[in-house]
Amino acid sequence: MFDNSVAVIPARYASTRFPGKVLAEICGKPMIQWVYERTAESIVGEVLVATDDERVVKVVEGFGGKAVMTSPDHPSGTDRIHEAIQHTDKDIIINVQGDEPLIPTEVVDDLVKAMAVNQNIAMATVAVKAPREELEDPNRVKVVIDNNDFALYFSRSMVPFLREGGEDMPVFLHWGIYGYRRATLDKLVSMPQGRLEACEKLEQLRALENGIKIYVMRSGLSSIGVDTPDDLAQAELKMRQEGLC
Repeated sequence: MFDNSVAVIPARYASTRFPGKVLAEICGKPMIQWVYERTAESIVGEVLVATDDERVVKVVEGFGGKAVMTSPDHPSGTDRIHEAIQHTDKDIIINVQGDEPLIPTEVVDDLVKAMAVNQNIAMATVAVKAPREELEDPNRVKVVIDNNDFALYFSRSMVPFLREGGEDMPVFLHWGIYGYRRATLDKLVSMPQGRLEACEKLEQLRALENGIKIYVMRSGLSSIGVDTPDDLAQAELKMRQEGLC
């Protein structure tokens, strides 16, 4: 266990496309419980749920988890996480999305280890290689990675673009789990929204616009993000197939 690390799961109740989704049941348990329990099995030192709703706090505390009430006015999950960690002095903060009930524990482990071993990593995230034809959807964010495994750019568009006659390159899907140094997180929330961030609606571009390098850990694992009731049904089907319920 890495005592100097904390995983925070932002769990806003009023999701635009699926209100209350963090409390939606999968195999008899609320989704947030699946995310919490998988994260708690990792080497991270502490796990917290950061929410804006007492209903989420009640559910989390009901299954023995830790929850922190945060402002309902935060513009992003990053800001919510920053408020939630004010009671702790841990240096490595892992952002685990509250809508990924199948989050592999190994991904959290690998991200914590990478930041613990390399003190020069200010911020980190994860990417998964995928075929071009599967990534046309603008909701599936792509990342371009340099030769030293740092992000060059994130986009909803297809990058790198394969021009006719050009040489194809691997395309990487960005997986929205992050690791931050505490000082990096402090800096990010103090910065105004960037122009690229406002254009693509991607928070991580604020870091790149301001010279904060993002280490990209490549993974062969996968998860299912739940944005709609249909996604919820897919996640439950996957869990049943894997014998989890």
